[in-house]
Amino acid sequence: MINSSLRRRALFTAGGAAIGSIAAGAVRTAPASAALPGAAGPAASRGASSGASTGASPMTKPTTTPTTAPAPAPTTAHTAVKALLDGNRRFVSGRARHPHQTVDRLHEVAAGQHPFAVLLGCADSRVSPELLFDQGIGDLFDDRVAGNIVDDLLLGSMEYAVEEFRPPILLVLGHERCGAISATLNAITTGTTAPGHIQSIVDTLTPIVEPFVTDPDGVEKAVRANVLAQVAALKSRSDIIREHTTVVGARYDLDTGLVTIL
Repeated sequence: MINSSLRRRALFTAGGAAIGSIAAGAVRTAPASAALPGAAGPAASRGASSGASTGASPMTKPTTTPTTAPAPAPTTAHTAVKALLDGNRRFVSGRARHPHQTVDRLHEVAAGQHPFAVLLGCADSRVSPELLFDQGIGDLFDDRVAGNIVDDLLLGSMEYAVEEFRPPILLVLGHERCGAISATLNAITTGTTAPGHIQSIVDTLTPIVEPFVTDPDGVEKAVRANVLAQVAALKSRSDIIREHTTVVGARYDLDTGLVTIL
């Protein structure tokens, strides 16, 4: 790790890169009690992943909420998770506050950033962290790639953020009906090869999702297993991450907008 903060800032800016191989594994790192109150449980999540629809989504029409002073940035893993889940609840209920999204905030962080969370998420266009967690400019350090999987470049980006900013959490965010997971299961089932560099995603995910190939609810179970595998990989591969932040896994529901801690 480069000792000079100035050189670190010159080396990285926003993170994110290509996909490589990781060591698969799965551990649970956050208690179920940290889940968003009212979030769908495993049974409900599996129902959603199978395409079943039992009623109207809890998503409501957004309303304009008076601007209030944002709360101080979280400094512990517990308060950071709470801030993210509270923001997600506002997003789902249509009462987003859109904090830290003013011109004043733009100018405030222009000279330096201090994100309170690092996010490893999927590149899916429907899973934008600042929106679904109701956060703003400079709050989150995003690393996004199809399948929310880790390679050396992404790991370096996240290590930089942890070493430089000391955020209290690193959140791995998977989501319902992930296309990378579905494509990998399909490639295994049919024995086909994905075109171009897409095969590198399939190769990386195969050891994690292969146990669920014949499961009727295989995509949902593989999504959860993949999140936990990435959590385990980050902790096992990086001394910086393991020693200086708390790694948490979570799942985003495309139908309801809810985030649940795994």
